[in-house]
Amino acid sequence: MENNMITVQALKYGDRLHYEWSTTLLEQTDTHIFVLGEQGRKLKHYTKDQIFTVENWTIEFFSFDSWFTVSADVVGGEINQYYCNINQPAKIQDNVVSFVDLDLDLVYRNDRWMVVDEDEFASNAIKFGYPSELIQRARTELEGLQERISKKLFPFDGALEQFIGIIPC
Repeated sequence: MENNMITVQALKYGDRLHYEWSTTLLEQTDTHIFVLGEQGRKLKHYTKDQIFTVENWTIEFFSFDSWFTVSADVVGGEINQYYCNINQPAKIQDNVVSFVDLDLDLVYRNDRWMVVDEDEFASNAIKFGYPSELIQRARTELEGLQERISKKLFPFDGALEQFIGIIPC
């Protein structure tokens, strides 16, 4: 694996920088990238004006044509949690991948999937002036993501798991 560093930037609607972190490129195609988030990496949270340390390895997926991202926490050689953002499709320029986070999230933890941050979605829709079409699209994309997961479609078809072996134990 080449040591290609990729900076990930999460933006809020209107291209406001929300948070960012550094990762290592695992795979890049015309439609997506997979990156590896190293245990102990720093996440700079601009909205909260804080820096957080991420205590686990992650395999992360960013799509250039789908309206979601996936971050899979890897502990003890297995994925123990998924965190999916509903967002506008990611963009990549040079070594920076960015996406506009639309607040709605789908999370797998404690053996179940759940939608979180619906309150944040509702308040940010007002705060940032989401157009009604964007609000509807976010909800439709959330339903589509839930269906994709239930049918085990890419990247929930083993595509994330293929990278687990490169993570040091």
